[in-house]
Amino acid sequence: MDLGIAGRWALVCGASRGLGFGCAQALVREGVNVLMVARRADVLKTAAAEIEADTLRPAAASVQFVAADITTGEGRAAVFAQRRDFDIVVTNAGGPPPGDFRDWDRAAWIKAVDGNMLTPIELIKATVDGMSARRFGRIINITSSAVKAPIDILGLSNGARSGLTGFVAGASRSKLAGQGVTINNLLPGAFDTDRLKALMNGTAQKNGMNIESVIEARKKTIPAQRFGTPEEFGAICAFLCSQHAGYINGQNVLADGGAYAGVF
Repeated sequence: MDLGIAGRWALVCGASRGLGFGCAQALVREGVNVLMVARRADVLKTAAAEIEADTLRPAAASVQFVAADITTGEGRAAVFAQRRDFDIVVTNAGGPPPGDFRDWDRAAWIKAVDGNMLTPIELIKATVDGMSARRFGRIINITSSAVKAPIDILGLSNGARSGLTGFVAGASRSKLAGQGVTINNLLPGAFDTDRLKALMNGTAQKNGMNIESVIEARKKTIPAQRFGTPEEFGAICAFLCSQHAGYINGQNVLADGGAYAGVF
């Protein structure tokens, strides 16, 4: 299927590895020009080189990168200094640390909200008017399955990402929707990423278990009996960014192998 987005420009955050990398790779394979953003310059440069060398990348698709912390004003300024207008924006930032809510002070909450709620909102504010003027725009916020099924040790993430979800529910249904601009949230369950490995390592250490036992136990909670891959996550993201997804707006798209047991 031709997604109809070749030649457009995309900003992909947290793109050096994991789900962000999967999204950047999938978009480039569709002929989209991508500006990749992540904090670590060395890892980001390697990731960009890997995508450039991808045999499925059309020759016309450009791959650029900026090493910056997108959760800061300075980081966003560095991104927009390189390119101002984007047709596609994929927001993504590292999740807050797990823990007991009794241990989190105001500073911990502000950092979580800054990274996982206010940063996506700032990126939306900075790009939607240009999208609206061009009559095409796709914004995808990578959030978490915990928005639908909160996880007790991820309270910082539950709170901040739920706040973003509420904002998107309103903003996506504004006049932007009639101007070809859609805003959706993509909710990953258990995907084979460094974030998941870190959480499982923490569980293993806390309970005196070996990591292999924790991994197998987690897989058994998923009907698909496996973890998702960044590549298949990227494919979902690319479709939501496509011409064909113009009637999908304001939605929370859950990709979790069937783990969420609810009806709605």
